[in-house]
Amino acid sequence: MHPDWLTPDWPAPPGVRAVFTTRQGGVSVAPWDSMNLGDHVGDGPARVAANRARLGEAMAARPVFLQQVHGTGVLALDAGTAQGQPADAAVTTQPGVACTIMVADCLPVLLSTRDGTVVAAAHAGWRGLAGTQGCGILESVYESFSALALVDRAQAATNTIAWLGPCIGPTAFEVGAEVRAAFVEGDPLAAACFTALASGKYLADLAGLARLRLQALGVTQVYGNDGTPPWCTVGNASRFFSHRRDAGTQGNGFGTTGRMAACIWRD
Repeated sequence: MHPDWLTPDWPAPPGVRAVFTTRQGGVSVAPWDSMNLGDHVGDGPARVAANRARLGEAMAARPVFLQQVHGTGVLALDAGTAQGQPADAAVTTQPGVACTIMVADCLPVLLSTRDGTVVAAAHAGWRGLAGTQGCGILESVYESFSALALVDRAQAATNTIAWLGPCIGPTAFEVGAEVRAAFVEGDPLAAACFTALASGKYLADLAGLARLRLQALGVTQVYGNDGTPPWCTVGNASRFFSHRRDAGTQGNGFGTTGRMAACIWRD
């Protein structure tokens, strides 16, 4: 693994591996420099392919990339799963197949059973996290995850560990009142994750909102992103891509940024 990439600090069982790439370690040039894994952001296809190959070689596993649509779809992966299918989460029991989520401000969430038989990854932007009528991407992936774990729902919660990766932080994520309403109407406790601004907008704690959703599912063993500055994609330009920070600001007409990946797999 590249030394700048993040290896989750969590009690993963033997045989479960995970990594979060940063913008270091690839071949792409500005503004996608250098480990851009997104094939939809204007970067050269050959460079993206080379970066994805580097990732697979470093993991000694096959990363399966999704076409993420900010929805709640979950894809079950096996050795033959094609690249680029529309979904915002992936789950697998198969060794050597990596559930892979691309991000550049949205929150990546990795899940594993404590015995290491099932792993999953979810793309939690605010739309997917909020979902509809209290059912968002975390609820959807947990349902698929629990079914594969072959235990009842209560057992699944105590048998699950989660890791939250870097995302846009609570001092940078400015949203409208409609975003706050999407969460607070379903859970009044979510109000604590929003700070009112004089403009009438709010600062939102995306990682905090995800922790609330996981706790509501009974998942209490949650590690990683605690909302502090080192986890913020916007505030760490040399390490992380950030769509909100970089889109339209390069002055070169690209108006975009690269994508990082959170991956989890079984050896």
